[in-house]
Amino acid sequence: MANQTTRKTTLDIADTLVERALKAGADAAEAIVVEGTSLGVSWRLGNLEDVERSEGKDIGLRVFCGKRQAVVSSTDLSDHVIGPLVERAVAMAKVAPEDPWCGLADPDRLAQDWPPLDISDNASHPSAEELGERAAAAEEAALAIEGVTNSGGAGASWGKSGIALVTSGGFRGSYSGTSHSVSVSVLAGEGTAMERDYEFSSARHLSDLDAPAEVGTEAGRRAVRRLNPRKVKSQSVPVVYAPRVSNSLLGHFAGAINGAAIARGTSFLKSRMGEEVFAPGIAIHDDPHRARGLRSKPFDGEGVANRAMTLIENGVLQSWLLDSSTARQLGLKTTGHAARGTSGPPSPSASNLYMAPGTLPPEELIADIKQGLYLTELIGMGVNGVTGDYSRGASGFWIENGEIAYPVSEITVAGNLKEMFRQITPANDLEFRYGSNAPTLRVESMTIAGS
Repeated sequence: MANQTTRKTTLDIADTLVERALKAGADAAEAIVVEGTSLGVSWRLGNLEDVERSEGKDIGLRVFCGKRQAVVSSTDLSDHVIGPLVERAVAMAKVAPEDPWCGLADPDRLAQDWPPLDISDNASHPSAEELGERAAAAEEAALAIEGVTNSGGAGASWGKSGIALVTSGGFRGSYSGTSHSVSVSVLAGEGTAMERDYEFSSARHLSDLDAPAEVGTEAGRRAVRRLNPRKVKSQSVPVVYAPRVSNSLLGHFAGAINGAAIARGTSFLKSRMGEEVFAPGIAIHDDPHRARGLRSKPFDGEGVANRAMTLIENGVLQSWLLDSSTARQLGLKTTGHAARGTSGPPSPSASNLYMAPGTLPPEELIADIKQGLYLTELIGMGVNGVTGDYSRGASGFWIENGEIAYPVSEITVAGNLKEMFRQITPANDLEFRYGSNAPTLRVESMTIAGS
């Protein structure tokens, strides 16, 4: 029986779970099946350190009895496990507390068709030897940079994953995607004066992945640039976020407009819909259908049709991020932002989130700054989503008279996101390298806590 189970498609498995739940007494049900294969290598100082491969298939079943729900999950798909699992899920739902907002997505919101996203690389997957060669090339290039003295290690990986979703409300769909990555971390300097930095690249298709040697060279250059950092006095100055950290501000924004936070009243933007919360001219978009996007998906975690949306237009807040449950709590319609795993109900989440670029190159963005900070690394998570208060450890480079002058470390940057958002000016250097992307961003005034 186990062999027969493994030959079933993921959609077949999800179909069976939903059918069994309804026969066991559920009023409604949805099943998700997630399967994945990954291969990765670790490399350090010219030697292969580790090879890891994983293959798995997980199932998640959510059942409803009236306004009560329960979720169960398993990695064992054998029939003698699935039968009792479904029965337990229905029994759990019957005694669970009522949730007036729970339920399947409204039928009129379900996706009927979706565009090709080109998120799966159909080329044969790499061998461990090929991944080792990529990691070795990245580390070799990094160590070749003058001033680099040690390696924190390099890595390369490949993965393929698939998702199938079936609901008793009429939805049935699946998709799959691939991922490739290469990374390296190195140290520069000697003794107590050593500094570390890193670089990585990730892509859906191997052809879009940065060359390993380029990744290594950039990691080495960054580490050397950080040598001999200075301390700076506490003061208020303009802060310029490099692209590798500017996307963190988008993450804080996404958290503030998440439907769960809005429904609970725990967001500093909870009453700001339709108001200007960013500087005029700022636009922020979310596009789940971006070709080859790292977070692209053809439908959301409830089978709802998703689409590109403008969340901020000319500085004005246009929408929350909603799934069906949070939308019902707020008296609205889902925006198609449900995300989920196998072990819990859906919750809202952004997809390919990005801020539109401005018109100035980064050099001109800092040209008039007499004293300021060019921020390249953030440490810790000192952000209060209720008040917007922001305080994070940081390092980067000091700006003097419009030029990058010297590295600085052991500082804290602080402010409040409500004011920071209103003071943002974007540069024109937007690149799509991460799940969330933003260009270089200038925040006009923040408090630097230093020596």
